[in-house]
Amino acid sequence: MDLGIRGKRALVCASSKGLGLGCAEALAEAGVDLIMNARGAEALDASADDIRSRFGVDVVTVAADVTTADGQTAVLEAARDVDILVTNAGGPPPGLWSDWERDDFIKALDANMLAPIALMKGLLPTMMAKGWGRVVNITSQSVKAPIAVLGLSNSARAGLTGYVAGTARQVAGSGVTINNLQPGIHATDRAVSLDTGVSQAQGISMDDAKAARCATIPAGRYGTRQEFGATCAFLCSQHAGFVVGQNWLLDGGATNSTM
Repeated sequence: MDLGIRGKRALVCASSKGLGLGCAEALAEAGVDLIMNARGAEALDASADDIRSRFGVDVVTVAADVTTADGQTAVLEAARDVDILVTNAGGPPPGLWSDWERDDFIKALDANMLAPIALMKGLLPTMMAKGWGRVVNITSQSVKAPIAVLGLSNSARAGLTGYVAGTARQVAGSGVTINNLQPGIHATDRAVSLDTGVSQAQGISMDDAKAARCATIPAGRYGTRQEFGATCAFLCSQHAGFVVGQNWLLDGGATNSTM
């Protein structure tokens, strides 16, 4: 399928690896030029070089922490006229409700709620003026069905979801859509981190920890960054202009819900 976005420009955050990289690759395959952002310059440059060589698109890299004011300024300066924004940030650490203090919640909010909002505020006006734009926020299945040990993520990402629900309907008339992707477990560093926690807590091997988690997923496996990226690219395409303020769950059926 021709996504109809060849020649568009996209900012993809946290795109040196994992789900962000999957989104960057899928957009590049569709002919979209990229501004790729991540905190680590070395991994970011390596991923950008690979995308340039495989897809022949223009790629600009911005190594910056978008949870900080300086990082947001640097990214927005490079991406001021983009057509597509994909926000993404690693999830906060797992734990118990009794573990977290105010500073823990502030860090989670900065990364998983306030940073995406700041980027949207900075880029939406130009998209609206052009009459076309796409925003996709990578959130989590925990917004749909909270995961007890991910209380920080539950809270911050749910706040972003509420913001998007109202904002998306205010900008849709200008040809701009905002939607969220809710990943379940995918084969990324985040999965390794979670499986490591289970392995250590239960005294089992990493393979056993992964097998136990896979047993809770009807698809029987972890997702891949490639299939996640393909879904993101579709939401950014010309064909998704009537999808507004929605939350798409990509979890292999792990969340047991009718709606």
